[in-house]
Amino acid sequence: MSRPLVWLLLCLVPALATAQDEPLRLAYKGELLSLNRTQLINREPLPATLQTPLGSLWKLFVYAWLADTGAREPAYECRGQSKEEVYCCSAGGKVERDQALVKSCGLYFEPARLGISAADWRRYWQVRNAPGWLLDLPSVQPAQRVSVAELLRVLASVPAQAQMRRVLLDVVLGAADGNVVGELGGRLRVKTWSWLGDQDAASRQGGFAGWTADGAPVWAGGRGTSQVVLRQYGQALASVLPAPWPAESGRCVEVGLFSRYPLARVMSAGHAVTSGPLAGDYRVEFANGNALDIHSAGELFLLNDRLVARLDREEYVARVLDREARSEPAEAAKALAVAIRTYLLQNAARSGECLSIDDSSNRQRVAPRPASAESRGIAAWTADLVLAGSTVTYHSDQPGPDRLAWQQAVEQANAGQRYDAILLHAYPRASLSRWDNPVASCEALPAAQDWLQKQRRGWRPRLEGETGYNEVSTFAVCKLAFGRPFVDRERQRIYVRGVLTLQDRLDLTHEYLHLAFEAHPNGQDETYIEGLARHLLLE
Repeated sequence: MSRPLVWLLLCLVPALATAQDEPLRLAYKGELLSLNRTQLINREPLPATLQTPLGSLWKLFVYAWLADTGAREPAYECRGQSKEEVYCCSAGGKVERDQALVKSCGLYFEPARLGISAADWRRYWQVRNAPGWLLDLPSVQPAQRVSVAELLRVLASVPAQAQMRRVLLDVVLGAADGNVVGELGGRLRVKTWSWLGDQDAASRQGGFAGWTADGAPVWAGGRGTSQVVLRQYGQALASVLPAPWPAESGRCVEVGLFSRYPLARVMSAGHAVTSGPLAGDYRVEFANGNALDIHSAGELFLLNDRLVARLDREEYVARVLDREARSEPAEAAKALAVAIRTYLLQNAARSGECLSIDDSSNRQRVAPRPASAESRGIAAWTADLVLAGSTVTYHSDQPGPDRLAWQQAVEQANAGQRYDAILLHAYPRASLSRWDNPVASCEALPAAQDWLQKQRRGWRPRLEGETGYNEVSTFAVCKLAFGRPFVDRERQRIYVRGVLTLQDRLDLTHEYLHLAFEAHPNGQDETYIEGLARHLLLE
């Protein structure tokens, strides 16, 4: 090799290393944070000169315009006529506004399709003191470069922000096969963006912009597509994003306190209290002779012989966590907080604009005093997250089907398991989802699950003699929407069409064996797995 070529290669190596190590930049609350893949490496004031391409972020402003003007635009129907429909729906399907934003369906938000004129657009944003690039409709497109500081100022006051924050939790839920929501919980509500690299059009840059759960605007940009950024920097983002309190309140919750224990009277400074709102310290005396000291900051009401609490949803979650368990270890507490919120969603009645639920051992027990700061932090970290796909219950120490046991969750957390893994173990058919749109990624097939459970008992003597076999203790059988049967090893889920035909049963047996031999090379040997499946089923 010639000397000039050696020197050229030596010069290129540091440049390549630098490119690979380029930090993620996070703009938040007037600062620019630089992150490597695990932690914060630098913090400085946000420079006014920092710019970003809009990428897909232009869709946020069209969504805001539609929501704020009360538009009733038609759904976008996919007819297979554009390659861009891959971001929208499959041929023959259609997509509505919220999912179009989550999926980044540009065809949905095209101003020409929506009948948005440049003059109407300009007038609308002029009233809101928008920057020049947002006033000019043709400029609201992916290649447009804008000031990051200016973008954050617009996001701070953009119409329909609360609605978009709720919807955009789905972006985090769907990113990196669910790993991002495992790292970040419900703290981030963002639209992703990707565009051509600044220095090299063959490379990509990407990130996200939107809000944290409390409405603080945030932007991030780095090397690679938005999905690469979310996948690679989840741990670092988790280390710098706060879980502020108060969390977004959500629907109010009316709680009938002490519903199984009739009250005798409520005392304050030695005097019995009559009906009305309570503020301060009180002593509750029960008909059975017991008494309890409580505190109210105006959220408790004495209504004749009933004590009622009217709480924000996340305060309710935090108070139940205080009463039913505790806030440590954190991963067990996060799992229980999601279960508590899901139980409320599944079991509460409606009372006007509020949910209504009793405080009892038959429902959920609620602390009759403000929640601890630690439990509020757990509620805020998991804000809006619920489970979809299973009926959710929990118990202090007795696990069971679709039932989380707190004692077991503590053991799992102490062994290093994250809250999403703890939930998956307790509710194998359930998926993390958001409060106002609980959608399961596993549509359960109970007949197929029951068939497989029964068959396994007969197969056990044969399988225990096979090298590498490990009987799976917890798994779910889910309906396959399209494509070929497969197994999701991370979530212990088998996706098949059903159990009606011989081919269905062969597919189910085949995919179960992939799961059971996961830790052994046999699990990757299709010939071995198919042969064993046919032997078990046909012989």
